[in-house]
Amino acid sequence: MSPGTKEVVDRDGQPIHVGEKVWSHLRGGRQEGVVEAVLLSQEDIHNVGDIGVVIKHPPKVIFTDQHGHKVSHNPDALMHAEAEQE
Repeated sequence: MSPGTKEVVDRDGQPIHVGEKVWSHLRGGRQEGVVEAVLLSQEDIHNVGDIGVVIKHPPKVIFTDQHGHKVSHNPDALMHAEAEQE
């Protein structure tokens, strides 16, 4: 999270919001999808109910990857898909 705010940021310091496309390196490849939820606290986890993944240490960003798997990542492990320069 960025200091002093209740907003999560990606590896490049850009805010992450629901509906944005993000990706992460994973075992020599990549895992990408559209953000479905951003959970900042244990209270958020309890309020959202069953989202298909177990969250123990927020903050987490939840999305369904290109293979249809529901995943959660730490925000600083993600990058916006539009910002990639590969």
